Order: sequence, then C-alpha cells, then structure tokens
Amino acid sequence: MHKLFKLYELKSLSLKNRIVMAPMTRCRAGEGDMPTPRMAEYYAQRATA
Repeated sequence: MHKLFKLYELKSLSLKNRIVMAPMTRCRAGEGDMPTPRMAEYYAQRATA
C-alpha cells in the first residue's frame, strides 16, 4: 500500500501519488453540456482535496 503515496511518472507527466478521482460534473455543465466557470472551480477544488 505504500506505493499509493509515491511519485508516479509517465513520460512527461508526474503525479504526487497514485490515487485518482473519477470525473464527476455534479450537474455543473451549462446549456448544451458546455463547461462553465463553476465546473472549473469544482475540479480545482477536487485537485487539492
């Protein structure tokens, strides 16, 4: 389990750990299912969770 918290590198992508969260929009898309600033804020919050 200790590997979950170790740095992971894939070509030019470096991740602090190996824990991921599936994308969830939580009904924040705009008309025509277009991304909105509210959706960007949601993902920014999740990135630091």
